[in-house]
Amino acid sequence: MSLTLEQKLNIHELLGRAALAYDERDMATLEAGFAADASMSMRIAGGDLIGPFEGRDAIMKLFTDSMATQTDVRRHVVSNIFFDESGADPVAISNLTLVATENGEIQLLTAGIYRDTMVQENGKWCIANRHIELDKSY
Repeated sequence: MSLTLEQKLNIHELLGRAALAYDERDMATLEAGFAADASMSMRIAGGDLIGPFEGRDAIMKLFTDSMATQTDVRRHVVSNIFFDESGADPVAISNLTLVATENGEIQLLTAGIYRDTMVQENGKWCIANRHIELDKSY
């Protein structure tokens, strides 16, 4: 699928909006970024596959359970976004840099790569499948 410049910008904004929504714990905005039947998986430092988490509800539960254990302020920085348009659905590939602030200290927690298969649902772009490769555990 070949994306227009406007479609690429819409997807780019979706990825940024989803990152900020997680950081600000804006669950409605975060949830709206995923397709109803979305799936998500991850691998940490080349280890075993975690997931997949099937469906938007399962993904949101993963997020809320994770947030419940966090005492720091997280910032998900999404950068170097580009697109693989060779398949039926475009894949947005981007870098993740995760930093946290706690007790006045800023730390780099991890870095990695997002691979997000994008689809249109109800006229809006959303994430149908997210795979995260993290460089290290945090």
